[in-house]
Amino acid sequence: MNILVCIKQVPDTTQVKIDPVKHTLIREGVPSIVSTFDTYAVETGLRLKEANGGKVTIVSMGPPKAVEAVSECLSVGADEGWLVSGRKFGGSDTLATSRILAEAVRVLEKKNGEKFDIIICGKQAIDGDTGQVGPEMAQHLGLPLITCAVEVTAEGDRLAAKRSSDEGYDIYDVKMPALITMDKPAYDMRYPSIKNFLKVYRGEVTVSTLTDEDVVVPEGQCGLKGSPTKVRKTFTPVHEKNGMKIDSATAKEAASTLMDLLESAKLI
Repeated sequence: MNILVCIKQVPDTTQVKIDPVKHTLIREGVPSIVSTFDTYAVETGLRLKEANGGKVTIVSMGPPKAVEAVSECLSVGADEGWLVSGRKFGGSDTLATSRILAEAVRVLEKKNGEKFDIIICGKQAIDGDTGQVGPEMAQHLGLPLITCAVEVTAEGDRLAAKRSSDEGYDIYDVKMPALITMDKPAYDMRYPSIKNFLKVYRGEVTVSTLTDEDVVVPEGQCGLKGSPTKVRKTFTPVHEKNGMKIDSATAKEAASTLMDLLESAKLI
């Protein structure tokens, strides 16, 4: 199988704070990581390769520093890594990003002389909650789309994706090539093996770059000029802790009260 996984390098949201005056993210001094849902996409791609043979290619759009995220994916077993980077792409919103990545897919397919059987993305980036880039790429590339998969298998020229629903799980079957976005599966991205880590460390496996001259997107469709999305405000969600205090003279009375509450709520 010829597998492409799209990833994004993001600030570690567990350490990001918001400027109380400007209401913008304070990114300085915050370490960058591979977006969590993208790590699930990487692991899914590696599992498909192990089951069916083939190659896993990683692609990311971002500044030169994002090469670190692509290298991390190479260290866990991906075969090839590409960073799409250029000044013209700076400030791109989700729509512009999807156009750039879709064009990068076409460029890589032309370079390799073959189509990707499956493109896998995380369902969303953890520094944004829109979940738009993957579906928009599918639209640009004219590919069938399955979102929020938790398990993906392949047989012949078809993919089967398990997707969670309100009633359990639904199974979707689609012919390749196709684009899948990943929700949280029953596994996390594996740790690097010593062999793969040394390959990356020694430069035996490196990240290649596609510039804005290689990936040609009209000026009005990328960067700030091609980004119609306007951010009205950012804020830190307020987490309210709901609880109940049980006051009783003895532990036995407290336990009895708790049992009554759980039974009335039909939890036991």
